[in-house]
Order: sequence, then structure tokens, then C-alpha cells
Amino acid sequence: MIEKSKNFILKVSLFYTAIFFIFIAIPTYFYTNLELESYKNSQNRVLIEYAQKVQRTIYDFSNSKSDTFIFPKSFKYEATLLTDKKQIIYKTRNLNLDKNSKLLSLEVELSKNRLNAKYLKVSKKISYEEVYLKILILFVCIGLFIFISIYLIIKASVEPYKKANEYLDAFFNDAMHELKTPLGIIQLNLEMLEEKQEINKTNSKELQRSINATKNLFLVYEDIEYLIKEKTVKYNKEQIDFSYLLKQRIDQFESLANPKEINLKLNIEDNLTLLINRTHLLRIIDNTLSNAIKYSFNETDITINLYKKNDQIIFSVTNIAPPIKNKKNIFDRYQKENHIKGGFGIGLNIVKNICRINNIDIFLESSKEDGTTFRYSFFI
Repeated sequence: MIEKSKNFILKVSLFYTAIFFIFIAIPTYFYTNLELESYKNSQNRVLIEYAQKVQRTIYDFSNSKSDTFIFPKSFKYEATLLTDKKQIIYKTRNLNLDKNSKLLSLEVELSKNRLNAKYLKVSKKISYEEVYLKILILFVCIGLFIFISIYLIIKASVEPYKKANEYLDAFFNDAMHELKTPLGIIQLNLEMLEEKQEINKTNSKELQRSINATKNLFLVYEDIEYLIKEKTVKYNKEQIDFSYLLKQRIDQFESLANPKEINLKLNIEDNLTLLINRTHLLRIIDNTLSNAIKYSFNETDITINLYKKNDQIIFSVTNIAPPIKNKKNIFDRYQKENHIKGGFGIGLNIVKNICRINNIDIFLESSKEDGTTFRYSFFI
């Protein structure tokens, strides 16, 4: 749970950081252009300063009596002296350009001098990599600052809800634990009373209703317990005797069917085993049988089939009940066809999620003529 919370905060922080970068994309574009222009201007100034230095050297030579002119060379610059007809008088070494650099040039007109040079052309190799690197570092620093700020803000805002959620989880776990013991005691004592009545050959409808109500409470309890533990408990698979387990559960549900005079017709093949988690299989069986009995008309049949077909085990339950109108949404949480019947509308949603986890195919058919059939295909 803690790991999921961290992942959620991380994803949200990255999302809002990405949105921030989208919003500053246009200002960044203009800022980059300004930086490039500023860099170019600064390099132009450096080039002008070098040209002025060469000019002063030429004029100093022209005013002197020396016969040797020493050209102020530099590895950063390329300089050329030209005649008035643009013929080369003197040229320093050529600058080698690569794919990431370009040549910035400046040409100035010279006054009359002893070298008979009319023009001075100076060039310098420049590269915008420095500018782009500067902007990238700035961008990354801002991005990290924004990401860390958003992460800390979201983490601080989620913390109270996280603590409240942990408190609620602990409360529900404790509450469910406290409920299970008295429910078990009630059911045990009611069954003992039922056995005494059978010995004394008496039959109490009130007692039978109490037993059935307790069984229904256990079904609701088990669904809620599964929902609470679903994301924290690891449900390991094991080889289950499907046939034996199904017969056991049907024995538990017979008392719920008797008050409505519902007849359970069983077609169960023996010794059908399946690799699945026991809790998962119980939730599928219990919720399907419970709904079939709950929504069936009185004095009708419920047909329960379990058989092997090719590489699948098929489990189906058919009852005679009002047809399900909204088949697409019947497996959604809190979705109920008949609100009068009670329940929370979570049973079929639990079944759907379990089937998704275990790659079980669900088939639902419901009509006024043929009744309602829930069929599950388990791959062996």
C-alpha cells in the first residue's frame, strides 16, 4: 500500500512538472533566441577589439622607421590584409570548422599605410553549444526544483488522508475480527437448538429463520472481509476438489432455499480438481448460489451443473427469476436489479474481479422464458 502511494505521488508530480514545462516552452524559446543573439553580439565585440588591435599595429608600423612588420597573430582568429581590388596581401592560418561551429567575420577599411592594405578582414570560429548547454542546465535545475516542490506539496497534502485511510483499515479489520466471533457463536448455538428440536420432533420456523439470517450475515461478512483484504493479502493457488467443495457449499445453502420451497437440482461430476485459490472459488460459488436463491420465484427449481468439457471445467447455475435487464452493468459495484431484496450490490463485482484475475470466462443469459443462467468456464 505504501509503495502504491509513493508511485501515485511520483506519477502526479511528473505529470504536473510536464504541464509546467509545456507552459514555459514558448517563453523558453524566446529566451533562447535572446541568449543566442546576446552571445553573437559579445563575440562581435571581441572581433572588433581584435580588429582594432591589428589596425593600431598597422598604423604604428606606418609611423615608424622599422622595415619589419610583425603581425599580431592569434590562434582564435583568422586575419587577412587585402588591396583595394580585394587581392590578398597577407593571411594568417585558416580556422578549421566542424559541424557544430560557424565562422563570424568582420571587414574594416584601413587608412593609408605602408603595407598598401586597403581592407582588413578578421574572422572567428563560434559555437552555440555553450549557450544551449547553459539553457539545458538551467532547464534541468528549474525542472528538478519544480518536481521536488510539487512532490513535497502533494506528499504533505496526501499524508492526512493516508493516515485516515490507515486508521479506517485498522478499524475495519478490528471490527470484522470482533464480529466474526459472536456471529460464529450465534450460528453454533442456533444449530445446536435445531438439533435438539429434531430430537424432540418439534419444528420452529422462527429458529430456522434465525439460522438463515445468520448464514446471510456470514455471506455479507465474507464479501466485506474479502474487499478489505483484497489488496493486501496474497491469495496463493492450490489444487482444489471442485466437486467436493461445491457439494459442501450446497449443503449450507439448502436451508436458505427451503423457506421459498426451491428445489436444488444437481448435476455434478465427481473428482473434478482445479488449480485456484480456495477463497476465490468460494466467493464465486457462494455469491452465485446466494443470488440464485435470493432472486428466484417461490416453488421453482435451481439447476446447478458442474462438468468437464475438453480442457475446461464448466460451472453453471440456472434459476427461474425476473430477467436481468441491464446485463452490461450487473457486475459493477453497488449495481442491483432489485433494491427490495437487500444486499450491497458487491457480490457480483467481487466475482467479476476474481474471474479477471484467474482468467475465467463468464457467460450470462437471462430471459423470461428460460430464466437466468450464470456460467463460468475454468481453464484446466
